[in-house]
Amino acid sequence: MELKKMTDRDLLFFDADWSTKEQVIENLVDSLYKNGNIDSKEAFFQAVMDREKLSATGMEAGLAIPHGKSTAVKKAAFAVAKLKTPVADWESIDPTNEVKLVFLLAIPDAEAGSTHLKLLSELSTRLMDPTYLKGLYEANDAESFLAALDHVNKAEEPVVTPAANGPKKKVLAITACAAGIAHTYMSAEALEKAGRELGIDVKVEKQGANGIEDEHLAAQIKEADAVIFATDIAPKGMERFNGKPYIRTKVAQPLREAKQMIERVLEKPDGTVNVNDEMSESKEEKKGFFSEMAAAILTGISYMIPVIVSAGLMIGIAKLGAMPFGLVQTINEPEFATHSNSLLVILHHLDKFGSMIFKFMYPVFGAFVAYALANRPGLVSGFIGGAFAAGLHFTFWGVEDGVASGFLGALVLGLTAGYVSKIANEKIKLGKNFQAMKPMLIIPAISVLSVFFLNFYFVDPVFGALNLWLTNVIAAAESSGALFLSSIIAGATAFDLGGPINKAAGAIAIGLAADEIFPLTARVLAIVIPPIGLGLATVIDRYVVGRRVFEADLRVAGNTSLLLGFIAISEGAIPFMLRNPLLTIPLNIIGAIIGACTAVILGAVQWYPLPAIWGWPLVENVWAYLIGLIVGAGFIAFSNIFIRFALIKRKERKAIS
Repeated sequence: MELKKMTDRDLLFFDADWSTKEQVIENLVDSLYKNGNIDSKEAFFQAVMDREKLSATGMEAGLAIPHGKSTAVKKAAFAVAKLKTPVADWESIDPTNEVKLVFLLAIPDAEAGSTHLKLLSELSTRLMDPTYLKGLYEANDAESFLAALDHVNKAEEPVVTPAANGPKKKVLAITACAAGIAHTYMSAEALEKAGRELGIDVKVEKQGANGIEDEHLAAQIKEADAVIFATDIAPKGMERFNGKPYIRTKVAQPLREAKQMIERVLEKPDGTVNVNDEMSESKEEKKGFFSEMAAAILTGISYMIPVIVSAGLMIGIAKLGAMPFGLVQTINEPEFATHSNSLLVILHHLDKFGSMIFKFMYPVFGAFVAYALANRPGLVSGFIGGAFAAGLHFTFWGVEDGVASGFLGALVLGLTAGYVSKIANEKIKLGKNFQAMKPMLIIPAISVLSVFFLNFYFVDPVFGALNLWLTNVIAAAESSGALFLSSIIAGATAFDLGGPINKAAGAIAIGLAADEIFPLTARVLAIVIPPIGLGLATVIDRYVVGRRVFEADLRVAGNTSLLLGFIAISEGAIPFMLRNPLLTIPLNIIGAIIGACTAVILGAVQWYPLPAIWGWPLVENVWAYLIGLIVGAGFIAFSNIFIRFALIKRKERKAIS
């Protein structure tokens, strides 16, 4: 199959008048959707933009290769744009790069080893050849461009004679990026080419969308002088290289510094691979204490969320199934376990199953907080710390009225488990014959004992008492306490639309709900109010207001934001926040607080983490919930229109004067 069969005339654009990276990607995504290569513009666009956050997709010589891996891609393909005006601010490995030629690669989420993916990797490799790239630039219509795609320069590589003063050095490398196509193969090509020019034998294992290609054999590893890990994700099989000098970099770095990297790994490596140490970060990239801690907490939250969602779905399905019987609030009562209606028995056990899944929330959180700090040695003690925080130990100790330490306890115990495991791993030195005892016996014993004593003497007494006090305060404060807490949770949730502050607020809110202290009403409303409010603003702007206050691209983004809001994806509102953060963020926060407090005052209660439209029937007093949603979204919509209109008028008055 030829490369030209991976694209189409309708996917090629010449002299495209698109001025920003987002506009280029949006238009190319749209062309892939119209051509039938993807089944969701929004999902694939989000996948591409998520990939953009990881590392630069701008290269050099005017080239950019944005790409995304997504289940929305039906068949691997690429779209191309030659821009009328270069985009100067496209993040690139060459800081002076002005993007003129863009290849957007659409990568299926699961099609490893397919012909299509192999061709995309072949395209990425060919684009490293200046002669090949020159031929693409010279093509000014679809016919000549398609011909240039499959015109490969057959010139032989220059022959390099190894240094006369010894045998040829051998360097192994692994390249891997999140999507597993463009950077993975381009970096591999850059390293191999640099090796040929230096007279050094460089072999690269690609860990990409096609699986592991050119896997290093045991004999090659044994003979290797050093190893380079150029990866944006954790490389697979690092233990194979134990004892070898190494350096570790981002996957894009070989595209600019391949020769320097090869020389550096041979002369001044970052260290020696030790799978028990899990290759701690190089000095240049080492994080500070607080940033390391914050990253560990976010890692724990990201792994905890699927547990919460699965538990919520089980309970949600049970409650929805019980609705026709009018038993939403009582389906979990014991008498339903032996009910004559077998459907109600199933729904009862499904509801109980969901509640059981919730008990694993803190153990998973604690385990992966510790894992982020200490890797595998921290998993066990982190999991046990999370189990303490969930109150599972009370069952074994026979404590009937014990109050679990909850999220704060899981946070403290997870961090403790991680740091104790990390320090023990770094400080304890054993002989070669006893090395295996460290991760299997010594570190778990030390870290688990540390977690046990900390929990027994500090975490349970302090945070258990804090949770009990908070419960009593909220109960005593009645509406004023509930409104204050609702305001804090709603404002933090709406602040950065899925960012770290949002996630932190979510973790606290879910922890309070899991401990049956405070419902999730404010949290779930604050997730959907900003995207629905901003989407509604663009609809009003388009069909009601005579004077347009939103730019054309934001009006298009508004449709997406409105749809994503109903399915609880707040990130749909991010384009508005990025365009005008000083206006959008405060209005989002105020709107979320007003809407959440309105719903709480009117009596809406939602205990389950189901903010999407299908979770609304599970809300107690759903009409109050919907009124709060309308009030909050309406505030955001109309305040955006009025303020933007006033800003436009003020700008016009200044221009006249």
